[in-house]
Formats: sequence, C-alpha cells, structure tokens
Amino acid sequence: MKISSGVHHSMSSQRYKITIAYRGTHYHGWQTQQIPPTWKGAAPLSGLGIPTVQETVECTLRAVVDHPVILSGSSRTDSGVHARGQVAHFDTTSIQIPPEGLRAAVNSRLPADILIRDIAAVTEDFNAITSTVKKRYEYHIWNAIERTPFNHEMSWHRWQHFNLNAMHTAGQMLVGEHDFASFAKPGHGRESTIRTVLAVEVRREGEMVIVGVEGTGFLWQMVRIIVGTLVEIGMGRYSPYKVPEMLAAKDRKAAGPTAPAHGLILDRIWFDENALRPPG
Repeated sequence: MKISSGVHHSMSSQRYKITIAYRGTHYHGWQTQQIPPTWKGAAPLSGLGIPTVQETVECTLRAVVDHPVILSGSSRTDSGVHARGQVAHFDTTSIQIPPEGLRAAVNSRLPADILIRDIAAVTEDFNAITSTVKKRYEYHIWNAIERTPFNHEMSWHRWQHFNLNAMHTAGQMLVGEHDFASFAKPGHGRESTIRTVLAVEVRREGEMVIVGVEGTGFLWQMVRIIVGTLVEIGMGRYSPYKVPEMLAAKDRKAAGPTAPAHGLILDRIWFDENALRPPG
C-alpha cells in the first residue's frame, strides 16, 4: 500500500537527505549498473540491472512516493563494501508525507540488509556529492589464529602477528596532501591523484584490528590499498619508513596489495554546514 494522497504537486517538490546503512555482501556496490549481454546471474530486483544498493533503495522509494526517484549518493562503494553512514539525496513531489513516516514506510519494504537511518528535508543547495567536505572509512581485520564464523563477511582474517606501532607510524606518513597514484587502482579515471588524508588510526579491540582513514576524498580502492600496505608493514614485510618512497614512486606497483572489499565500511560523511540548513 502506497503512502499517497493521490494528489501530485507538479509545481512543488522537496529535497531529502537520507543516511543509509547497509551490508554490501549481496550487492554489486552502490551504483546502479546495467546488465552486460553476457551476464547470466540471478534476476535483479527491478529487472533493469544487477542488484545494487542504489537500485534497491530507488525502487523501494518509488513504491512509496508513487513516482520515479533518482538517488544521488555521496560515495560509490564497490561490490561487497558496507556502510554505516552512506548519504544520498532525492527530490519528491509527494510533499504531504511526513519525513519520519516516509522513513518508516521505506524501511518496512527494504530488505533486512539495508536500513534508512535518518531522513531530513533540506534545501536544493544540498547535494550529496558536491556538499561533501570529508569522509571516514573503517576497515576491520580479524587478527587471530582461528577465523571467526560469525562476522567473516564483514572482516578480513589475518592470523599473523601485527606490530601496531609500525602500522601507526606508517599511517601518520600518509596524513596530509600527497600524490596517491601509488595507492589507486589503475583506471580510476581521475585527472589528479593528489588527495588530502586528514587522519589514519590503527587500534585493536580484542581480536579485531580497526584501521580508520579520514580524508576529503579518495581515489578508487585507495583505502583498501592503504590497509593492504599497512598490513604488510604490520607483518614486518616493509619498514614503515618506506611509505614516503612508495608515495614518491607514483606507481601502483610500489605500494602493498589491495585488502579485500568485505572488510571495508563507509563509516561517516561530513557536509558543508551551509548546505544543511533546513528549508523555509
């Protein structure tokens, strides 16, 4: 049953900012994709593409507001990557639906591995992509001899002993504005590989080692390559003082391996406060 008065406000629309949590295990990333001619996988939710988080939420929103919806997401998470705080915006002419009622209606229809955590009316000045000022990712590594059967789809199992001090030292050398070409997957398509990392944190919580990386923006697989490199350093395969040399090389082969997608979580996104003012 749709929440709708049956009246569409053709001349009036409202922009909403939504915060989304999801487990990315069963999705081909955030962004809607078309099915390649040779793809023989399971039928997607809407029949328009392979299952993605964006498509799943768009289809659910469409069923609630009773008109097509286009979601613009702040971060294009890869296949298998999770989120606690993905943010997107959309416009709707169904302005008679209270935000909390809209959130409840959408959540009741979404699969169990996707949740709308928050919804707020914003002005048209807000854009989930261009209003972003910084992002934080967390990477979870299950660092114990025995693997865990409980959260193996959300953490990377590494049984080797880690030198966390060495990992921390290396992480601090990545903080600041640098050319991160060595820490980007080739084919990223960006004109500039210069990015600013604001913080790198390495901490242990029991058997879980958590690497937190904050920055104003990231290149394709940059956080996963940073984590893969820090793990190699933690296992003693590289000195932490090799990081400046890796950066200077501007060559993907100079850095460590890419950590697998399933340990990565988009934790939080911060926005320009001016763009977040409520409408009216």
